[in-house]
Amino acid sequence: MTTTFADIGVSEDLCTALASRGITEPFSIQTIAIPDALAGRDVCGKAKTGSGKTLAFGIPVLENIGHAESKRPLAIALVPTRELAVQVAEELEPLAKSRNVRIAAVYGGANIERQITRLEKGVDFVVATPGRMIDLVERKAVDLSDLTHVIVDEADRMADMGFLPQVEWLLRQADNKHQTLLFSATLDGVIDSLVRRYQTNPVFHEVESPEVTVDQMTHRFVQVHQMDKVKVAAAIAGSVERTIMFTATKHMADRLAKELGQLDVSAAAIHGDLRQNHREKALNDFGDGKLAVLVATDVAARGIHVDEVEVVIHYDPPNDHKTYLHRSGRTARAGSDGLVVTLVMWNEELEVRRLQKRVGLDLPVAEMFSNDERLVDLAGWDPLS
Repeated sequence: MTTTFADIGVSEDLCTALASRGITEPFSIQTIAIPDALAGRDVCGKAKTGSGKTLAFGIPVLENIGHAESKRPLAIALVPTRELAVQVAEELEPLAKSRNVRIAAVYGGANIERQITRLEKGVDFVVATPGRMIDLVERKAVDLSDLTHVIVDEADRMADMGFLPQVEWLLRQADNKHQTLLFSATLDGVIDSLVRRYQTNPVFHEVESPEVTVDQMTHRFVQVHQMDKVKVAAAIAGSVERTIMFTATKHMADRLAKELGQLDVSAAAIHGDLRQNHREKALNDFGDGKLAVLVATDVAARGIHVDEVEVVIHYDPPNDHKTYLHRSGRTARAGSDGLVVTLVMWNEELEVRRLQKRVGLDLPVAEMFSNDERLVDLAGWDPLS
């Protein structure tokens, strides 16, 4: 029998708000975590990006939250990146509206004065990156002593990015009795100490989600020549709707996006040096299908959560096998097929062979020029035939 949101204790008005967006059946993490969170328990959830965590913590908070005074929010969700802050706030906004809950995303790279003004007017639920939130606390623009709900989302990514000391600093400011919900893809080492230090008798929930593996996607390795490389990339992207290309540097990302544009391929770069509104526009345009290609650096890739990316191109081969899998995992999401293409220069072949070995692939590196007919359908071409 199908489980509904009403079955796990979600109020009728929120069920209606969810249904109006076509969301009627909870994901696994929502089914197991929401009842405990609604009951006020501290929850520690082990789940990966894309598993439905945002609603797993967002719904219980919206069910139980009150109205905040100026500068004194009642709920805070700490997230690792600006893109994720925007994404979480946007996903919860329609539900918050149905409850007259005021929600706002605050993050670095955006106008801090505007964020201060918003907090002065009163925000019930803040979604924030740790650095900007500390800045606001130190400026006395926000006071965390009224918090009833604290969420730490993607704790493992926070640890990877060196943000845990900032997260802990903020958790120490939240001295009011509150519920703590923590979600992470891994719960070992530093994350385990975070759980032990800042959660009270938490209930643990885990959703098994398979690791990204090479057999979930089709892989091709193409040897290219310097003068022809951009045209090869354009030829591959030209046969599909959405392609992400990865470069080793921010400078290369900008240059590649510009050169693709000169070849009539709509492209935009996304990296840490760009203004936040440019990054958001590029991501939104890409998600909406207005952009054919997103050119990204590895750091920026952490903020990309777009389904239906048909092709990932390693324009510059990654330095290690973990990066190869992380980049490649941007395609073949939500059960769809995906093609991963690595462009290889003559002096990169040895490193690429080593990379293949580490990820369990053994495929030839085939030389191709931009007029090669195989580029239009690399997935349909068999490199072993």
